[in-house]
Amino acid sequence: MYYEIVPMDRGHIPQILALEQACFSMPWTENMLEDALFDPNACFIVAEDGEGGVLGYAGLHAILDEGYIDNVAVEEAARRHGVASALLDVFCRFGEVNLAFLTLEVRASNQPAIALYEKHGFQRAGLRKGYYQHPREDAVIMTREFGEHGNQSAE
Repeated sequence: MYYEIVPMDRGHIPQILALEQACFSMPWTENMLEDALFDPNACFIVAEDGEGGVLGYAGLHAILDEGYIDNVAVEEAARRHGVASALLDVFCRFGEVNLAFLTLEVRASNQPAIALYEKHGFQRAGLRKGYYQHPREDAVIMTREFGEHGNQSAE
């Protein structure tokens, strides 16, 4: 499956909104995505197919040396083709040079995502009870440390 990782732009937003609706019980709004375009602490990237279609996207907020991955979402038909892994790899490579750590939350029942994050060097760091709504579920906090704080690369 062909795709290219590119920065998110306004033209991606309608497709990302549809992806948000398909993947998350509390999806981001158009305004939230537009605000991210102009947030100097945010980086949103897209896996784009050869015709400009959005196969997946991911967002990162970085404050000083701390990184928070907001969302990682991939179209159902594009899953298991390395799209999410490629998106995460961009943020992990950025983190190796610029951050002390990256962190994120994931539904406790989302074992495929947890396995993907573990493959990229993230470790379970805690639990947020009842964090998710619709359905109500705990979030697993996962963190990857860089530099002197932890592993430099995932295996």
